[in-house]
Amino acid sequence: MKIVIIGVGLIGGSFALDLKEKFDDIELAGMDQNEDNLNRALELGFIDKAVSLQQLNEADLVFMAIPVDAALKVLPEVLNLVNDDCVVIDAGSTKKNLCAVVEGHPKRRNYLAAHPIAGTEFSGPEAAIRGLFRNKTNIVCEVEKTAFKLQDKAFEVFKAIGMNIRYMDPESHDRHIAYVSHLSHISSFMLGKTVLEKEKNERDIFDLAGSGFASTVRLAKSSPEMWTPIFRQNKKNIMEILDDYILNLQNFKGLMENDNFEEIFEEMQRTNHIKEVLNGINKNEELKVEDHGK
Repeated sequence: MKIVIIGVGLIGGSFALDLKEKFDDIELAGMDQNEDNLNRALELGFIDKAVSLQQLNEADLVFMAIPVDAALKVLPEVLNLVNDDCVVIDAGSTKKNLCAVVEGHPKRRNYLAAHPIAGTEFSGPEAAIRGLFRNKTNIVCEVEKTAFKLQDKAFEVFKAIGMNIRYMDPESHDRHIAYVSHLSHISSFMLGKTVLEKEKNERDIFDLAGSGFASTVRLAKSSPEMWTPIFRQNKKNIMEILDDYILNLQNFKGLMENDNFEEIFEEMQRTNHIKEVLNGINKNEELKVEDHGK
């Protein structure tokens, strides 16, 4: 199987590493707008060669892991060039606009809209790691618009690297992802910004920051090149959840101003329910790992 990875950073590189581990009969080629990234991916060995867009007609599978604004331009071009038996998969964090831009494309049947919920705060080829997708949820949108035989090809790959599939329409995907992912990144970026503005002595930040601060601000190390387009693409949903988030912060501030620490205690106690939610998710993932291993 001939596979082309467009975007050889964390997601594309990790996908390539897993494929090399799970499949013997594959040829992995790569493309990247950043020539340094492409050369580094070749040095690290998770792609076998570099290719151009014009060579996509030879591919059996194309995996796009590029910023979502670039994907809007690149996906139609890719579909123009691939053969009828090639499945094109993207891994972007927004789906509504991307699905819309190829709605009437003659080769829409070749495209599978996907979003693996996996990643780290790091970027670039060096950030690629084996097993990144193991037991992670992969959201698939508009699966009925992809040809059945190409669905099978994609799901064979997803299963081999251990991903769990969930189906969702593009609008619901973008709305829910705004709640649980995009807002988290905004919170982290703004926490980092606030501390940098208030605490001018960087040594004090280093010495005094505990694990709580480090874990909360971890996402602020993420790539602005990737996240700015995501915020732009999902602006409507993010603005709505930001209104709710800001309201909660204002209410908390009001409780502080009024010395209403009993209500603060109650607020935090009610919010502790998130532990049960996340523990349930973790237990479910453990069960899936056991089932996958049988």
